[in-house]
Amino acid sequence: MSESEARPSNFIRQIIDADLASGKHTSVHTRFPPEPNGYLHIGHAKSICLNFGIAQDYQGQCNLRFDDTNPEKEDIEYVESIKKDVNWLGFEWSGEICYSSNYFDQLYAYALELIQKGLAYVDELTPEQMREYRGTLTEPGKASPYRDRPVEENLALFDQMKNGEVEEGKMSLRAKIDMASPFMVMRDPVLYRVRFATHHQTGDKWCIYPMYDFTHCISDALENITHSLCTLEFQDNRRLYDWVLDNITIESRPRQYEFSRLNLEYTVMSKRKLNQLVTENLVSGWDDPRMPTISGLRRRGFTSASIREFCKRIGVTKQENTIEMGSLESCIRDDLNENAPRAMAVLDPVKIVIENFGDTEILKVGNHPNNPEMGERYVPFSRELYIEREDFREEANKKYKRLVLGKEVRLRGAYVIKAERVEKDAEDNITTIFCTYDPATLGKNPEDGRKVKGVIHWVSAEQAVPAEIRLYDRLFNVPNPGAADDFAATINPESLVVMQGYVEPSLVNAEPECAFQFERMGYFCADNKDSSAEHLVFNRTVGLRDSWAKIAD
Repeated sequence: MSESEARPSNFIRQIIDADLASGKHTSVHTRFPPEPNGYLHIGHAKSICLNFGIAQDYQGQCNLRFDDTNPEKEDIEYVESIKKDVNWLGFEWSGEICYSSNYFDQLYAYALELIQKGLAYVDELTPEQMREYRGTLTEPGKASPYRDRPVEENLALFDQMKNGEVEEGKMSLRAKIDMASPFMVMRDPVLYRVRFATHHQTGDKWCIYPMYDFTHCISDALENITHSLCTLEFQDNRRLYDWVLDNITIESRPRQYEFSRLNLEYTVMSKRKLNQLVTENLVSGWDDPRMPTISGLRRRGFTSASIREFCKRIGVTKQENTIEMGSLESCIRDDLNENAPRAMAVLDPVKIVIENFGDTEILKVGNHPNNPEMGERYVPFSRELYIEREDFREEANKKYKRLVLGKEVRLRGAYVIKAERVEKDAEDNITTIFCTYDPATLGKNPEDGRKVKGVIHWVSAEQAVPAEIRLYDRLFNVPNPGAADDFAATINPESLVVMQGYVEPSLVNAEPECAFQFERMGYFCADNKDSSAEHLVFNRTVGLRDSWAKIAD
């Protein structure tokens, strides 16, 4: 891999290169700071690849730090899932895992310092009143009547808040900055609020919790972060980030830089909306294979390499844009086309009987047409087979290259067969197709020179293994479901179709998440929760080509 391929340039890397060249920094230290209030999604994967990737490429460090300042919405389940996702994507954090809650004592001390400097005060406005006093984008805010309390009174009230003597919502600690600032975030933002909630790390030690903007910059400084990388919605917050660090006694001075977040068609990235999908049972859970979560993509069969490649292809810019779902699907197709062994599965079976065939044969079939090093497997071939129902027609034009009554087709890795007659049920549905085979056509063309153009897949009816096949598709049927009045109303009713099919016996021991290309049907993997040798379950990762592109055209 060339240097340019290993280290794709972007504006953040250019900043880092300049900082190292000037001597501003001698090493690079980044961090990934998720809030443990849900599972990570593909947008977080972009941030993970950026922060951990930069640390790797510059031989620096990257911390995994949980922004755990909101105990009511957080859970240890989310902490564990996030650790698992970061590792699965191929990254290791530096040193011990960090928690913002590790710094609650220091944060409290810095809050006291701001109060003592006359730069913070205890306010008794309700949240509604606070919004009213804050003003608008075109009108300045007005000062709270509690803004000019004496320092000693503020210290005493803040102590009462800490000691649990103040009800939730009755008081908050606010920074004293500028109620006329053109930036709303600088109009005396809240630094601490009262919350009587048990914390997953600190238990019941605290009943006041710091806000993100106060916590984040101090945590960065305490960890000696050099480059604090955030998405663009935190651009205005950088002013508060710098204000806090300018006004407390702390040596380290990290800088915040913003990049565009990932917006992906046919899905939602809002944790609130993802949580709604889970809590309202619109999906089976955070790891539902239709979800854009890393665990959902993994369960569906996406590889960590394909997600890293996707993040590399979309790049890092300051320009907000929406990425086509086809771009993500292209990455997994490219990966699996090269690396997934082939296998045969029939999803909608109809039986064929080869009337002139005798006992079962064991055929040797290559696992990959272009990678002979992947080896071969043995597949049973018998008198009775299953093929896809859509692969047979009683009549068809010349464009149809599959099995037609009175015509020939090749069975993948096996013989040429000819459809002679059919048997139907009372509803006129075909139940059996009776065929003959040419025994001289195993692995070669007919000896008399006739051309057989079509090739279809099959499984032996006797030896095939029943399997539940889950055909996953895009969760929503509009490109921007988040813009809908009711985003749940745009859920694609065909996002999951379950079929009962058959797979070749070599798949009975398929490892969870191990990918296969089911010949002519798409890429599939064994489900990592529900599949077992006794009850096989395969998830469709992606089709062989983008069917949605045709719909869009």
